[in-house]
Amino acid sequence: MKRAITTAILILVVSALLLALAGRRSVSVGATPAIPQITSQISQQTEVPQLVEDNGQEYLVLKVDDVPGLTVSSVREIALPGVLETTGQVTFDDRLVSTIISRVNGRLEDIRVSQWDTVRKGENILSLYSPDFMTAEAEYLEAKSSATQASSAKLTNDNYGLTTEVSNLSSDLAVAAVRKLELLGLSKEDIAGIKEATPSRWMRAPISGIVVTKLALRGAQVSPGDQLFALATLQRVWIMADIYEVDYARVRIGQNLEAVTVSYPDEVFKGVVDRISPAVDPNAHVLSLRCEIQNPGEKLKPQMLARVRIVTRPGAALVVPQQALVFDGDSYNAFVKVGPDRIERRKVEVASWNEHGYARILSGLKAGEEVVVKQAIQVNALWHAAHGQSS
Repeated sequence: MKRAITTAILILVVSALLLALAGRRSVSVGATPAIPQITSQISQQTEVPQLVEDNGQEYLVLKVDDVPGLTVSSVREIALPGVLETTGQVTFDDRLVSTIISRVNGRLEDIRVSQWDTVRKGENILSLYSPDFMTAEAEYLEAKSSATQASSAKLTNDNYGLTTEVSNLSSDLAVAAVRKLELLGLSKEDIAGIKEATPSRWMRAPISGIVVTKLALRGAQVSPGDQLFALATLQRVWIMADIYEVDYARVRIGQNLEAVTVSYPDEVFKGVVDRISPAVDPNAHVLSLRCEIQNPGEKLKPQMLARVRIVTRPGAALVVPQQALVFDGDSYNAFVKVGPDRIERRKVEVASWNEHGYARILSGLKAGEEVVVKQAIQVNALWHAAHGQSS
C-alpha cells in the first residue's frame, strides 16, 4: 500500500515538472522582438514615442520628463576675438618660379647643374644642340647684311614729297630674324654676339634661385615644349589656408597675419592676405586664402604645415555643448525642442573649436533654440525606434 502511494506521488511530481518545462519552452520560442535589441532595451525604460509629420517635417512626440535625466540647453551666440586662426601649407610663390623649356628639336649635349643646386641669373645651365639654331642664325646674318647694304639708298616720293628708305624691306626682314631668335630663347646679348651660324647654344638661368625640378638628362632628345628645369627662390613664399564660409566677411585682402610652424615654434613669420578664392567649396563650405609671407633666411620650405593668425575685426559664432551632437550615419545631428511635446531632428554642420566641451555650429541651428544635451543618444535611439514602428 505504501509503495503504491509513493509511486503515485512520484508520478504526480514528474508530471508537474514536465508541464512546467513545456510551458517555459513555449514562451521562449514565441518571444520574437518586433524591433532591434537596442530599441527593446529602450522600450523597457521609456515607451517608444509616436512620430508625426507636419508640413513635410517629422517630429517626435516626446516631453522632457518622458526620458529620465534628459536636459536641454540653448544655442548660444558668443563674440569671437579679433584674431582668426586657421592652418595652411607652405608653397612656392609662382611669381618667383621660372621654368626652362626647350623651344627647339634637339639633343642635350652638356648639363652643369643638378637638383637643389643654387644658381645665379645668367649662369650657364645646359648646352643644347639643334639645327634650328643654325638656320635661324644664318637667316639673321643674311638679313642683317642686306639691311646694311641697302641702308644708304633713298627714294623720293613725288606724290607727297616725302623721303623714304629703300632698305625698309631689308630692315623688316632683319627685325623678323631677331624676333625668331628671341622666340628660340636667345637673349639680346646672345643675338648681338652672333658672328657665324652655330648649331649649339647654352641656355642660361633666367633668375637666381634653387633648382627645384630637374627633368633634363645628358644626351636626351628634346622637343619644343619639353620642361627641362624649374628654378625658384624662397625669399617670399605663399601659405594656402582655408577659412569657413561664415568667416568670409571678416577677411579682406591686405590684412596682416602671422604664421608659426612646427619646425620654428618660437619664430613668427609676418605676412598679409594676398588673395581670396572666388569660389566656395560646396562640401566643406570653406574658402581658400593665399597668404604672402616674408621668409628671411629661407627657413620656410614648401609642403610645411603652418598655423596662421589673421588680425581681423571681431565676429560671432554659434556654439552648443558637444553632448548635444550625435554622429549618426555620415553626419552630425541635434535634437531641437520645438514645442512642449515636439522634438525635431536636424542635420548640422560643425567647425573646429578650441573651447573644451563645446562645438561651433555653421548651419542647422539658430541662436536661442533649445537642444537636447544629456540623453541625446537615448533620444536618437527613440527616433529610430519610432521610425521602425511607423514603417
